[in-house]
Amino acid sequence: MHAAVVTTFGTAPTWQSFEDPTPTDEEVVVDVVAAGLHPRVRSQADGSHYTSEGALPLVPGVDGVGRFPDGTLRYFAVASDTRGSMAERVAVDPRASVVLPDGADPIAVAAGANPVMSSWVALRRRIAFQPGSRVLVLGATGASGRAAVQVAKHLGAAHVVASGRDPRKLTALTDLGADVVVPLDDPSSVGAAAAGADVVIDYVWGQPAADVMAALVTARPDRGRRLDWIAIGSTAGQEARIPSAALRASGLTIVGSGQGSVGRAAFVAELPGIVAAIADGTVRIDATAVPMADVEAAWAGHDGTATSRVVLGV
Repeated sequence: MHAAVVTTFGTAPTWQSFEDPTPTDEEVVVDVVAAGLHPRVRSQADGSHYTSEGALPLVPGVDGVGRFPDGTLRYFAVASDTRGSMAERVAVDPRASVVLPDGADPIAVAAGANPVMSSWVALRRRIAFQPGSRVLVLGATGASGRAAVQVAKHLGAAHVVASGRDPRKLTALTDLGADVVVPLDDPSSVGAAAAGADVVIDYVWGQPAADVMAALVTARPDRGRRLDWIAIGSTAGQEARIPSAALRASGLTIVGSGQGSVGRAAFVAELPGIVAAIADGTVRIDATAVPMADVEAAWAGHDGTATSRVVLGV
């Protein structure tokens, strides 16, 4: 078979002959239809993700849509760090898959499940999210942030403030459910707009998150009221200088959400709802389909910051 293969960390994979997957007793071999080129996949390919095994060569890809031996078309997640979904075939545990609803677009599902999953699982598994809550999304102009605005509303948020760097993309978020949009480079305005927030979904971290955190805590009319801050991404930096007073003088609680903090079983349990929300258009996903054989060009041409998620198809 052929696969996208990484032979050196930090370089784009190339489409080349590769050995067929050898399934375990719990796995089956799946014909891949589509695989998403997510930021998570890029960190897998450059060896920087915290789950990296440091082994080469590797086939990147953490999920996709494939044709299973029983003929069903399913979204699936891949357990291996080195034998991913960007190949003609991949070994998959059927328990980490969900059958696509009739009429579902495989490209949209492959593009959207990963970014949708980040906020969906965070709200469902990392905090006691309540319908009627007020939510602030930081980094709302990326693919995951756009999805988070929609996911929050779908799960019952009464009010969503969206903040990001790109003015044009930020304005467009009102069509996806954002009640208020505020530039991320104006922390005081973000704090004022989201003063009543119950939850922050944070994809940026770094100094911008610290600045907004200080402004938000200061602006809250009831500083003792609980505020769940969920750190999911770190596009603005791996470290944030958080004053201890922000924690001592407020109801601020900071948690992370990701593969290590949630666990595989919890992610799998949420898959049916996530796939259904994408398939029926509840969460709208922008996707760009590229032939899998063109993976090297796709890798170079898309840096992962666009709102349209690249999907490799065979």
